Amino acid sequence: MPPRSPLLMLFVGGAVAFQKPGGAFQATPPPRAASRLRAATDVDVSDLKVAMDELDKPLEELTVDTRGVEHTSRTGIEDDGCAWTESNERVDVVLRIPGLRGQPSMSLAVDVTPTTCTVSSFGVAVWSCLLRGRADPASVAFDVSDGADAVPTIELRCGKA
Repeated sequence: MPPRSPLLMLFVGGAVAFQKPGGAFQATPPPRAASRLRAATDVDVSDLKVAMDELDKPLEELTVDTRGVEHTSRTGIEDDGCAWTESNERVDVVLRIPGLRGQPSMSLAVDVTPTTCTVSSFGVAVWSCLLRGRADPASVAFDVSDGADAVPTIELRCGKA
C-alpha cells in the first residue's frame, strides 16, 4: 500500500479548497444552495400583516396588547381561571375561580390596591393575588355574573398606575 499524503481542506465563503500532495490548491465552487441563499434579497413578509406605513410610525403611537391565562389555584391545579388582556393603559381580566363554586354572584366584591386584588364573598376575603405591576385603584370597574357550572364570572377592568 502506497504511503498516504496529508490532505488539507479550507472552507472559504462556501467554497472548498483542497491541497494536492504537490502543495498546489484546487478550489471547488460553493454549492448552488449557498449561493442562492446569499443572493436572496427579496423576503416575503405578507403573513405579518404589517404595512410599511406602520413601520414608520413613532413607537409612542403603537399599541401592544398581550394576552394570557393564569391558574387561580395555589395547589397546582391547572384551572386556567384567570384570562387577561393587557394594553399600555389598562388590564382587562376575566376570573372564573373554581373555589368560588356555588357562591351567589351578588355576594361577591372585588377590592384592588396598587399591588393586590382581593375577591370577597359576604364581606370575607376568599381569594387574593399579587399583581405583577401597579394598578390605579380609582379606575377599577367590575361586573359579576352567574357562570357555567355554578362558578361565578368576574370581569375586571383596571387602569395602570
